[in-house]
Amino acid sequence: MGTSRAAAVTVFGAYGHTGRFVVSELLERGLVPILSGRDPGKLRALADDFPGLDVRPAAAGDPASLDRALAGAAAVINCAGPFAVTAAPVIEAALRERIAYLDVAGEVEAVADTFTHFADRARDAGIVVVPAMAFYGGLGDLLATAALGTAPEADEVHLAFALSSWRPTAGTRGSGQVSRSRREGRRLVYAKGRLELRTDEAPTGRWAFPAPVGDRPVIGEFTTTDSVTIAHHLSAPDIHTFMTLEAVKDVLAADAEPPEPVDERGRSAQTFLVEVVVRAGGTRRRAVARGQDIYAVSAPLVVEAVSRILAGQAGKTGVVAPGEIFDAHAFLRSLAPHHLSYERGAAY
Repeated sequence: MGTSRAAAVTVFGAYGHTGRFVVSELLERGLVPILSGRDPGKLRALADDFPGLDVRPAAAGDPASLDRALAGAAAVINCAGPFAVTAAPVIEAALRERIAYLDVAGEVEAVADTFTHFADRARDAGIVVVPAMAFYGGLGDLLATAALGTAPEADEVHLAFALSSWRPTAGTRGSGQVSRSRREGRRLVYAKGRLELRTDEAPTGRWAFPAPVGDRPVIGEFTTTDSVTIAHHLSAPDIHTFMTLEAVKDVLAADAEPPEPVDERGRSAQTFLVEVVVRAGGTRRRAVARGQDIYAVSAPLVVEAVSRILAGQAGKTGVVAPGEIFDAHAFLRSLAPHHLSYERGAAY
């Protein structure tokens, strides 16, 4: 179907687990997805569920096909992992087309590479590039930014995730394999203002989450893409991340099943609570988000971001973190109708 440039958003990896949520969310917001990905058969099957949408097969290794996929679009959302393979080629295509690029990458190294390799080129091209605009990376960054408020910097950031379970998608498994291969058995940790690799065991402990989750055993130094997005624009030499022990066991289990839909939107029964505590001097501030299904919630996060960018609300161009270009408090509050609750506590 014909679409206006202002309304069209290419979704690369549209038939993937998160990609389908993104397609539905774009349609609900009045934007028109262009369905793209490397498997023509899966794209045709997806188009049967969303009749009338453009279908444009493309592969990360075929620049001409990516140019065709992005032609006439106002933005591209990359949902196809591993992002170590797809991010750079799709960003290159966005640069050629001079349109906004966003992704839902959960690979720490891939997100760090995007900030490192494309900052100058994206800024010179006058486009906005937002990696990890998802549950990992985007949500934690927005929460940390909202919690910090007007304080110019933080001495440390604590980011704690409580997942009721974690049944990984095929994309999560594939991305995890790529990251583990790059790390060669080592752990990636953010400390003293930089990412570093370590060979020791991750620390364990407990975190007192807000009710109803309560006190739970956690794995410390569970580094996520939030350590990249937060560090990009907030002065925080130490970023401490924690994940509930049960969730870590779930996602690493060899026989873990993929998410199973339990409602009409296709969401799983998984629930989450994310608590961020920032310390600046002797003052602490906190922000909390709650919701259902970490994959499904990535769709309203990234689509809210692309909607604001297309409306001219991004504060700058280049490779950016969401808290750097959006009012974090207002952004999080706007997601209430999309099954994400958010609260910001008083300083203490």
